[in-house]
Amino acid sequence: MYIGKSTELSRRAFMRRTSQLAVAGAASSYALGLAGMGEAAAFSASGGYKALVCIFLYGGNDYGNTLIPYDLANYNRYQEIRGGGAGGAGIALPRSSLAGSVLNQPADQVLTDDIRYSLAPTMPRLKSRFDEGRMAPLLNVGPLVVPLTKAQYQSNNTTSFPRPAKLFSHNDQQSTWQSSQPEGSRTGWGGRMGDLAQSSNRNAMFTAINATGNAVFLSGDNALPYQVSRGGAVQVRGLENRVYRSSAASAALDGLLRTHNGHVLEADYAQTMARSIQYGGFVNDALENSALQTDFGDGNGLADQLSVVARLIAARGDLGVTRQVFMVSMGGFDNHDGLIGRHEGLLSQLDFAMDAFFRATIELGIADRVTTFTASDFGRTLASNGDGSDHGWGGHHFMIGGAVNGGRFYGTAPQVSVDSDDQVGRGRLLPTTSVDEYSATLAKWFGVSESEMPGISPNIGRFAQPDLGFMAPPG
Repeated sequence: MYIGKSTELSRRAFMRRTSQLAVAGAASSYALGLAGMGEAAAFSASGGYKALVCIFLYGGNDYGNTLIPYDLANYNRYQEIRGGGAGGAGIALPRSSLAGSVLNQPADQVLTDDIRYSLAPTMPRLKSRFDEGRMAPLLNVGPLVVPLTKAQYQSNNTTSFPRPAKLFSHNDQQSTWQSSQPEGSRTGWGGRMGDLAQSSNRNAMFTAINATGNAVFLSGDNALPYQVSRGGAVQVRGLENRVYRSSAASAALDGLLRTHNGHVLEADYAQTMARSIQYGGFVNDALENSALQTDFGDGNGLADQLSVVARLIAARGDLGVTRQVFMVSMGGFDNHDGLIGRHEGLLSQLDFAMDAFFRATIELGIADRVTTFTASDFGRTLASNGDGSDHGWGGHHFMIGGAVNGGRFYGTAPQVSVDSDDQVGRGRLLPTTSVDEYSATLAKWFGVSESEMPGISPNIGRFAQPDLGFMAPPG
């Protein structure tokens, strides 16, 4: 049984990509050197199955207590800025707690100010994955329209030095991270990859799958996210069993869930719901036939989401897919207060869930075909507000998978400071790596061609590194 196949890009998608390519061409010699538009749909599905899994950390993860300076000089700066440490008031973690999670960076890699990092002590599994070369941190990444220096950021000339709209705002920066466009965008870079990948799948329906609720990341011009719950396909009990023992009531409910009056949000909800209702049985049958022994534990919401993602990947043959993009998430990272204790607990859940999912891909024999990566609203201030940290900009993120060139750092390590040139006040990092460079590196591995890259990462033509090097060559 096959549910539908996209055989070509829509005219609307083609026109959007053409205009983006023109903008990028005006910005950079990188874009000027792209292949002709005859190659515009040259998405590569060679090499078998591939999947990207985005873990979005809602609330803005505190970068300062995720990757912590361990060398004495930089640790002392960190402790002085954050307060706390060994028994003091503030939010610095004690240096004695970090010894077991120091990341052993390669001898040929020297970071800013000779900094050495430790992961948070509640992340021992990702520390082990780093040491074995399967996990890599990307340092100081965030949304950028163009590369910016601190002086340019402080300039009133926003025409020459544009910056993302409404910095430090949760909703706006969530959308900007997920779409590389201002809040209100109807497509995200995961969904735009899905647009290109649909024609590679016999069941285009299952190209983009959301296990966490509606978000712009997985919306494309053609690709629409298929919604699943932690237990599998979304089921509406009133449609499976009669509402008030009335078939007429059940039919009325079905109509309400599937129809809308033209409002864009209602239309999106109705379309998502209709798809889930229509194909729920098919998805659940496929899940029942997928065997997976990996232990995802109990009581970890992120692990539960990743468990269903792993089962869907195990059922990829039944679902008829060779390229997929997934989104999962966890919340609780908006720690203006109570950072100590609460944040370590969140990172412990993230550590377990990411490692369990990686173990599942090993069990399935496709660890080098699945790449998991983190994202968040923004980083936070290095300076403490007394009991927590406030909204920031750049932050640190992680990639894990068999195709990740792990065991080393990517991007530029920021100085441990609140007044250096790589931050814009109170230790809010000015990103030195853009989300567009992050997404383009993942997209290249996924199969997106150079000529299609501006359609995925619309600002990529303005940056020098369309490939950051943390992924193995596509194949």
